[in-house]
Amino acid sequence: MDQSVETKEKTGKQKLIDQILKFGVVGVISFLVDFGVYTFICNILGISYIIAGIFGFVISVIVNYLLSMKFVFEGRDDISKTREFVTFVILSAFGLLLNEVILYICVDGIYWHWSWLQSWLSIKLMNMGAKIVATGVVMVYNFVTRKIFLEKK
Repeated sequence: MDQSVETKEKTGKQKLIDQILKFGVVGVISFLVDFGVYTFICNILGISYIIAGIFGFVISVIVNYLLSMKFVFEGRDDISKTREFVTFVILSAFGLLLNEVILYICVDGIYWHWSWLQSWLSIKLMNMGAKIVATGVVMVYNFVTRKIFLEKK
């Protein structure tokens, strides 16, 4: 293999690895915002986990957009910042839907129907565990869709 092709290939792989690591850092920050808002609203204020999930998710999407487009993804030149943000929001709305479905399945679909689980976990711990599961799934969805729709090719 030509050394320049091999170097370019390594550079491309390294660039993707670096991008995934940056996405991970931005994701951790966004998760902390989302989880903190969710936990505060749900467990401290006593508001429904569904409402708490929406608030946490929306606030973290704004933080995530600002950090992602500054540090993770190289924005496309062929779309305006307004269109880029709208695309980000639409992709995030599907992520929110996925987030809420997973929360619902974990809490209403599993926790409240399995009495042995209720004896083992408090609802507060279940809410937090459900949020962690939902965040993991949505994180993969977010990276893939943002890379496809928002990043320069």
